[in-house]
Amino acid sequence: MPHVPPLPVALITGASRGIGAATARRMAAAGYDLRLVARSLGPLDDLAAELRHVGRQVETCQLDLCDSAAIAPAISDLCARGPVPDVVINNAGAAWTGPLAAMPLDRWQWLLQLNLTSVFQVCQAMLPALRQAGGGLIINVSSHAAHNAFSDWGAYCTTKAALVSFSRCLAAEEREHGIRVSTLTLGSVNTPLWDSETVACSFDRRAMLSPDQVADSLLFLARQPRSQTVEDLTLMPAAGAF
Repeated sequence: MPHVPPLPVALITGASRGIGAATARRMAAAGYDLRLVARSLGPLDDLAAELRHVGRQVETCQLDLCDSAAIAPAISDLCARGPVPDVVINNAGAAWTGPLAAMPLDRWQWLLQLNLTSVFQVCQAMLPALRQAGGGLIINVSSHAAHNAFSDWGAYCTTKAALVSFSRCLAAEEREHGIRVSTLTLGSVNTPLWDSETVACSFDRRAMLSPDQVADSLLFLARQPRSQTVEDLTLMPAAGAF
């Protein structure tokens, strides 16, 4: 009988809604099995059931990425349930709006943990398995705020700028192990982030990117051959930055 190669596997954080859920659906349709991570168990279970119904193998992990001590064991347990993911998408994140001079220290530390340190921890937890598998792709979801200064978005800009630098350094260190690192730089996307209690804005969300558009870009990055790397892909609304 001819050898049938295993299906590719993608791990996605922040998978229960918004960009993460759209990407899970898009990658499932493209033939990926999935490892899904999110804080909200109900929506995560619903999504997993939906994707299993169309024939995908899906494993889930309820994980609050603000809980730094829980990340490494949770990711290790998730990846022990099947083949090592070929693609790791660090999508989870949050924002806080307000002047830096008035930002409470606990909010600053919370945002750094979620947008930067948890990405470092997920990557660190994945690296041994990726190295043993001979390589893989890590995609870190960033923002055009990494390269710009916006009043009242200083903390968010800082976390995303640091994420870009982290991604470049990780790529340099892991290249010899066959591990590639890409960033997806996004303009405004119409997601539940804008409804969170930590964000105050009045942007026209109809002009923003949709989660499905972002999911298409993540799939494009995931499908790059191992012989090349798209170091950064920038996707902006046609209307430009808000």
